[in-house]
Amino acid sequence: MPARFAALLAFVLGSSLAAAAAGPGPFDVIIRGGTVYDGTGGPPRRADVALAGDRIVAIGDLSRQKAKTVIDAGGLAVAPGFINMLSWSTESLLVDGRSQGEIRQGVTTEILGEGWSMGPLNESMKKQMKDDQGDLKFDIPWTTLSEYLAHLQKKGVSPNVASYLGATTVRIHAVGLDDRPPTPAELDQMRELVRREMEAGALGIASALIYAPGSYAKTEELIELCKVAARYRGKYISHLRSEGDRLLEAVDELIRISREAGLPAEIYHLKAAGQAAWPKLDQVIAKVEAARREGLKITADMYTYTAGATGFEACVPRWSLDGGFEALFKRIQEPETRARMLAEMKQPGPWENLCLAAGSPERLLLVGFKTAALKPLAGKTLAEVATSRGKDSWETILELMLEDRTRVEVVFFLMSEDNLRKEIQLPWVSFGSDASSMAPEEPFTRSSTHPRAYGNFARLLGQYVREERRITLEEAIRRLTGLPAANLGLDRRGLLREGDFADVVVFDPATIADRASYQKPHQYAVGMRHVFVNGVAVLKDGEHTGALPGRALKGPGALGAKP
Repeated sequence: MPARFAALLAFVLGSSLAAAAAGPGPFDVIIRGGTVYDGTGGPPRRADVALAGDRIVAIGDLSRQKAKTVIDAGGLAVAPGFINMLSWSTESLLVDGRSQGEIRQGVTTEILGEGWSMGPLNESMKKQMKDDQGDLKFDIPWTTLSEYLAHLQKKGVSPNVASYLGATTVRIHAVGLDDRPPTPAELDQMRELVRREMEAGALGIASALIYAPGSYAKTEELIELCKVAARYRGKYISHLRSEGDRLLEAVDELIRISREAGLPAEIYHLKAAGQAAWPKLDQVIAKVEAARREGLKITADMYTYTAGATGFEACVPRWSLDGGFEALFKRIQEPETRARMLAEMKQPGPWENLCLAAGSPERLLLVGFKTAALKPLAGKTLAEVATSRGKDSWETILELMLEDRTRVEVVFFLMSEDNLRKEIQLPWVSFGSDASSMAPEEPFTRSSTHPRAYGNFARLLGQYVREERRITLEEAIRRLTGLPAANLGLDRRGLLREGDFADVVVFDPATIADRASYQKPHQYAVGMRHVFVNGVAVLKDGEHTGALPGRALKGPGALGAKP
C-alpha cells in the first residue's frame, strides 16, 4: 500500500473512530468552525470540537455530524478552560457559587489555599472564622479541607475547585498563634494532618511567609511538612518570606525546600516589591533557571497588575502579632508598646513592611472594612484619610486597624510595569488572580476590591497579547491551561484532547479585555462568549446560565503514596 494512501486511510479511520466515541446518536455539543488552541503552545488550527457528557469526544472536521447544540465559533478562539493558580474564592464561592467574575473570563478551575486553607479546623479555629466574617456570611459544617471541597461541590459551584493545604492552618491547628517552634509532639501532629489531607486529595503544602503566624515557621519546619507531601506526589507553593529587601534570600529558601524535601516548588505571584527591589528581578530569574537546569521543578505564577492587595498587618512588626489579632489590638492600646511599634514601622527591618515598600501613603488605596462607619473610606488613599484625621499615616494605620478590629484591606502600588512585562514572557510562569471571584451585586459591592478580581486573565489576553504582543496567543493559552494543569498533576485537564474532561472556552481574541479599574473595580471583563465546565454550559452568548457543574478535584496523592 502506498505510504500516502496508508496515511490518508489512517486519518479517515481516526476521524471516524473519534466521531464514534460519543456512541450512537448525536453529540451533545459541537463547537463548529473555531480556531482551536489545544493548550500545548503549538500552532492553532481550524477545527470543530464535539462534547458528549463530561468529555471532549472528537476534534476535527465534523461538518457531517449532528449535535443537540451547535455553536458557531467562526472567527473565535476555542481553548481549554483557564486555571487560576491563586484564587481567594474560599468564602465567595460559599455565598455565590456562580463565580461570575472568573467564569466571564474563562476560568474553569480555581486553585485555593495560599498559606491558609479551609481545613483542617478545630473548634477554636471555627469560632474565630465565624467571628471574623464581614460582608460574607456562611455556616461551617466541615472540619477537614477535603470536607470543605466536598461541601462546595454538593452546594453547587460553576468552576472546578482544588486546594493546597495551608502550612499556616496546620501550624495554628497544632501550635496556635504563638511565635515559637513546635514541640516534637506538635510536629508529629502536623505531619499527621498533612498525611491525612494529602491522602484525601490536597495538592501539596502552601505557605505565606510574611504573615503571622505563618511567618513564625522556620525553614526546617516547612521541609518536614513538605517531606510528607512529597510521598504523595505533592507540591510546595509559597508567598515568599520576602518580595523586597530579602527577595533573593527568600528565593533561595524556596529552592532549598524543594531540593531537601524532594518535591516541585512554585513561587506565588512572582514580583519584586518596592522600587529598591526592582533591579533584583533579573537575579531571581537567574536563580530559578539555574535550579531548573539542575533538575529541580521550580515554577512561578503572577497577576497582571503593578499593585498588590493585602492588609495593614503587612506593615506592623511580626512580634506585635504574636498571639493573634486580639493580642495586636491590645498592644496598640498600650502607649509604650504602640510607640515601639511605630518606631519600627518607620524604619527598614528584618521583616517585610509593604507600607515602606510602597514608598508613600498616596500609593496605598483603602478598599475593605468590616465596620459600617468606616466603609465610606473605601476608595480613598491612606494619605487622604490621614490628612482628614489630622494624624500622620503611621498613626492612622494603627487607628484604622483598631477601630475596624481587622487587618483592613488595602491595595499597595509596588511593582514596575517593565518587570511585569518581563515576567509575562517567562515560559515557566502561569497566572493567578490572588483575589476572590465576585459579582457587581450584593453582598460583594458593600466593599471595594482590586480590579484583578474581575480582569486578571482578560487583561493578559487583551493588553499584553493583542495590544502589546508580549507573547503569542497560543503561548498565553498554554500558560493559562496546559502548564498549570501539568504542574498541579490534574487528571485530564488543561488540554483540548479527545477523552479529556470538557472544560472548554470560546472567546473573541479581537475584543477580550478587562473593564475593572482601581476606581471602579466591580465591572465584568468582555469578550468571552461560551464556557463549558465538565461539558455543561455555564456561559452562553456572554451570559451566565446559572449552571453549577463544578467538581472538587484531587491531587495525585489521592491515588496513594508513591513507591
